[in-house]
Amino acid sequence: MNDPLGDMLTRIRNALMRGKSTTHSPASKIRGWVLDVLVEEGYIRSYETKVSAAGKPEFEISLKYYEGAPAIREIKRISTPGRRVYSGVSGIPTVKNGLGVSIVSTPRGVMSDAQARAANVGGEVLCTVF
Repeated sequence: MNDPLGDMLTRIRNALMRGKSTTHSPASKIRGWVLDVLVEEGYIRSYETKVSAAGKPEFEISLKYYEGAPAIREIKRISTPGRRVYSGVSGIPTVKNGLGVSIVSTPRGVMSDAQARAANVGGEVLCTVF
């Protein structure tokens, strides 16, 4: 797998389109940090670390719905392994005029665009969520 974070985002997107309540993804640090931001921003209910049948750690992600519609309408990978996208604090993109969230990997950790602006740090723009 070339893009583990992109794989997790695709699993979430596919599960939301099918109306599933949970989805699974292999566990890693970067995936966990992105899931932390998604929980803080209220896009998913929670996630837990479980052990798969093969004995490997994986995340069980509980998805969130509001009145039958998914809380996440759009989730896109911005920075890919073949094309990294870095941004200074002034260039961090806003999503749908501030209604969505950009997730940024900074020297101070993975955080939302609002937290990165408050901390006055830039970094790699991982994905956007609306």
